[in-house]
This record gives sequence, C-alpha cells and structure tokens, in this order.
Amino acid sequence: MANISSKSKVILADAGLFYAAAIWGATFILVKTALADIDAVVMVGYRFLLAGSVLLVYVLVTGRRLFEGLGRAFALAIMLWFLYIPQTLGLKYTTASNSGFITGLFVMFVPLFLRTIFKRRPTVMELTASFISLVGLWILTGGLRDINIGDILTLSAAMTYALHLLYSDKYMKAGIDPFLISCQQFLIVGLLSLLTALILDLPWGIATVKTGGIVVFLALFPTLSAFVIQMVAQKITSPLRVSLIFALEPVFAALFAWTWGGEAFIPHRALGGLFIFAALILSGLPSPGRNK
Repeated sequence: MANISSKSKVILADAGLFYAAAIWGATFILVKTALADIDAVVMVGYRFLLAGSVLLVYVLVTGRRLFEGLGRAFALAIMLWFLYIPQTLGLKYTTASNSGFITGLFVMFVPLFLRTIFKRRPTVMELTASFISLVGLWILTGGLRDINIGDILTLSAAMTYALHLLYSDKYMKAGIDPFLISCQQFLIVGLLSLLTALILDLPWGIATVKTGGIVVFLALFPTLSAFVIQMVAQKITSPLRVSLIFALEPVFAALFAWTWGGEAFIPHRALGGLFIFAALILSGLPSPGRNK
C-alpha cells in the first residue's frame, strides 16, 4: 500500500469497514436461528477457534512469530470474549430490536471512554455525529422496551465493544501486526469459550448440518474477514469514525430483511438509517473554530 495515496487509503479503509458492518448486519438472523441447535458459548468457541486456525496457517506460512506480543492479544481477547458471550447469550432472552439498539449504544461509550480512559477530548462535530447516530438508532430499532436479563447482558457487551474498538485502535496505531494479533485473539477466545463449556458441562453437539454450515460461515466471514479488515482499517481511520460506520450494522440488517428476507418496507426504520448516514457524513466535517 506504499504507493497508494493517503486519500485512497482512507477510502479503502472506509470501504472495508462498510463491508464489516454489512456482513455483521446480514448474519444477525443466522446467529438467532443457530441458537436453537447449538449452545451459545459452544458456538462462540467453534466460531473463533475455526477462524483462528485458518489464520494460523497464514501466520505460520509467512514466518510470523506466533507468541510475539501475546500480552496485547490476550487483553483484546478478553474484551472480545466479554463482548460475544454476553451478546450471544442475551439473544436468547431479549428481542432482536432490543439487542440491536443496546449493542448500538457502543457509539455512546466510544467518546465517553475516549475522554475518561484515553484522555482525548472528542471534537464538537464528533460528539454531534455520535448523538445524531444514537437518535437514528432509536428510530430504526424502536428503542428499548421491557428490560430483562438479556438486555443487561447486551449492555455489558456494548461497553466491551467500545473498549475493544479503542484498544484495537491504540495497538494498530502503534504498528502491531493486524494479522498476527487477530490470529492470537481468535484462538484465545475460542479456547476460553470451549474451556468454559467444559467447566459448565455444556452440550458440545451441533443438532443439524445446516447449523454446522452457519457456524462455518460465521467463522470465515463475520469473524475472520471482518475483524482482520477492521484491524487493518484502524491503522488509518479514527476510532469515532469506525464506531459510526459500525453503527450502520442494524441499517444493513434492515436492508437485508427488506430484500433477501422479503419483509415489508418500514418508513420509520429507513428514516433512522438516514440519520445514521447523516451522522457519518458530519463526522468527516471540521468542527467550528478548527482548521480543515
């Protein structure tokens, strides 16, 4: 990418992040369907272990040192584990709309953690964009209704989501190898999940071939490809912009439901999507009083 201009790199990074948001939005219903035939913790274990194993082949073939920088990878893996386990378990107890809205609250936590933990004050335009994105998310998903244990689990996942995004940004800006650290954290998350399943004596089986296919798909696309692309993109893009692009996940989920799913077009959900797109555009504008 040495010969690619800075502007082209930003465009490529944004395109990659759009892909990640789209693939996560498209697979939401797959996860919900698969939970009828496989335990949630076991599914996370299989999904990440398979993704990590595929990436491990590339890491070894290219001569990378597997255990280099393992401490940082372990920190990210713990965050990722505390993201996916509560989120996946939460889907068993809450509605799809609640889950979509609460997970999207990570857009609110990113500037909050950026200010309190990383001591970086978000710009006025970034804060405005985050607020507009939250309004759009509320309109699109219908907001929060009938709080239950699934919602609380999902809220903890949203907080961890923000932390993982911010620490990924820190490590990528420091020059860490995105392929190596992705492989390491995938393997750690997979092993932690299967160890948890062993301790809790959870069922390890996959009831149907279809569910097995879903797990493989989740491993290769929403996990392996999307997370590696996110890591590479975060070398270039700001964490707040990443969070706003990822807020499009429920927008893509709605688009796929209207097209592939054959669901009826709902105007207020489209309006919510427009708010989120508007927030993304605003995030790229200079704040008042600042030079471009």
